[in-house]
Amino acid sequence: MSVAQRVDVQVPSCSDLETALAQGERALFEHGDLRTARSWFDAAYRQAETCCEPQALARAALGMGGVWVFEHRTAAESETVRARQQHALSLLDPSSSLALRLRARMRGEEDYREGAHEGILRVLALARGSGDPVALAEALSLAHHCLLGPEHGKLRRELAGELIGQAAVTERGGDLVMGVLWRTVDLYLAADPHAERCLEELRILLKSHRHLAAGFVVDAIEVMLAIRAGRFEEAEQLAGACFERGVAAGDADATGWYGGQLGAIRWYQGRGTELLPFLADLVSSPTLSPIDNSYVAALALAAVLGGDRRLAAGHLARLRDLAALPRSSTWLLTMFCVAETAHLLQDTDTAARAYALLLPHAGLPVMASLGVACWGSVHHSLGMAALTTGELDLAVQHLRAAVHDSLALGHWPAATLSRFRLGQAMALRDGSQDEAARAEQAAAVREAKELGMVLPAPAGRASGADGGCRIRRHGRHWQVELGDRTALVDHSVGMGHLATLVANPGREILAADLAAGTWRRDGDGESAQPMLDDVARGAYRQRLAQLQAEIDELEAMHDIERAAALRLEREWLLNELSAATGIGGRARPFTGSEERARIAVGKAIRRALGRIEAVDAAIGEELRGCVQTGVRCSYRPR
Repeated sequence: MSVAQRVDVQVPSCSDLETALAQGERALFEHGDLRTARSWFDAAYRQAETCCEPQALARAALGMGGVWVFEHRTAAESETVRARQQHALSLLDPSSSLALRLRARMRGEEDYREGAHEGILRVLALARGSGDPVALAEALSLAHHCLLGPEHGKLRRELAGELIGQAAVTERGGDLVMGVLWRTVDLYLAADPHAERCLEELRILLKSHRHLAAGFVVDAIEVMLAIRAGRFEEAEQLAGACFERGVAAGDADATGWYGGQLGAIRWYQGRGTELLPFLADLVSSPTLSPIDNSYVAALALAAVLGGDRRLAAGHLARLRDLAALPRSSTWLLTMFCVAETAHLLQDTDTAARAYALLLPHAGLPVMASLGVACWGSVHHSLGMAALTTGELDLAVQHLRAAVHDSLALGHWPAATLSRFRLGQAMALRDGSQDEAARAEQAAAVREAKELGMVLPAPAGRASGADGGCRIRRHGRHWQVELGDRTALVDHSVGMGHLATLVANPGREILAADLAAGTWRRDGDGESAQPMLDDVARGAYRQRLAQLQAEIDELEAMHDIERAAALRLEREWLLNELSAATGIGGRARPFTGSEERARIAVGKAIRRALGRIEAVDAAIGEELRGCVQTGVRCSYRPR
């Protein structure tokens, strides 16, 4: 928000200067109305200069800083405010309370820009010894804002508790709101199971005490909770309303927070590439914090999801030394994007560095800023980094912990994604036919469908440019191939239909012809030939005899499960043969039965796709997106 962009406030006269300052302080410290407060304080500052009132000048300069740190984002704005504060401080008695409050504000701003906190903690110690409750309350809040890295959770909670207690002494309603707000944020950042209780306390407090800045944060947390619940459409609507509230409050984070929320929604919807233009603009926006690197990392991730590996690697390189990145409130999100991008690029060096940096924070959730969006457990990023470096035991360990932790958070999309990756890691370690790996992937696919998620393809997966999938028969099994991935699934009628479609990419085939097994490459697809010709009926009967022999053999070996599966296929074939045979054993024509064929073939293909997804979710998802069923069926590789 520009210093020059104001609410309609006229410059007061010298006699009205105190009233203007009181209006600004009420707007800021009581109601969290950042936009209105700036206007009053700017007008008061200019008049205080004219009236030669150093105390009024200092109060106005202090108020311009706002509630948060770094509220003025452009260089021109922040330097203007800092110059005004330095000038006001030079006119004050250094031992005065007002001078202490100004030093705390200026030190907090400087520490935040540098990603540090030592200076503000020294001023905080002075405030504790000053006997001034207002100076102490402000220093506590400023120090808390400079300690939003993942390693400072315990100290932050102590500061928030102290601020809540100090609010009873200052008797400023805004101090209590800020103390409860900081405590709420701290509990969410720590994955505390009682965070919701503190949020409810804050909601109740805001009903009786209007505070726009705190209300904006509460709205943002509500968006985060909707994303965790998998209510993506609702979350997107809430994010738009939250953005508008942030703008109304005059909060410089309105745009950045909206971008983070939209990014989380699109990530779980499998639509991350849609954000490329938005992220390309936002990454250079002066509205972002100087220590926020998450949008550079997010742009790298969106680029690699879109297939632009060069752009992704370039933005990843912009982060340079990962260990030197400031531990800001978006550091964990930055590392999440780094780990995901490194996995998709198969950048083992970057993945290894990310793993080492994230390991001390394994038990935390990946949160953006003051709880505005969440990407599940840090264990997920550790698992992805280990998966990239080929440490499969570690990957399985971390991803299993990620599923547990995300379930504890109530973050269903994150739990589903971690479960899917867990299944992949187990399949790589134990083989694609491992029952536990298949079970995890199948569960993830089911959960993703329920939530409206699109699960990501694994790194190194070949695209459809090389001819898409290939399906080949191997005895009683079918081998499905996509790039360098292979899935072996049991025989079914639907697999035969899929094999026909995949062998003829782009060609429409009548469901009736698929069901009858009568489609020929040189046919026109419009025939009214019988559902089963003599050759097909003979093949069906031969298969029935084989199935019965196999069933008898398996039952003799007490292999009840396999025998039951073959019995189901035998019953299906008997039904098909009966339906295809008319009076006197003559072949029944398909003419007039297109709808029944459409339903039967569609069901059979969907069952086959389910079998493939249970073995390899990525191949199944690819096929599901490329196969069209109906009266006419086709396979159109992407």
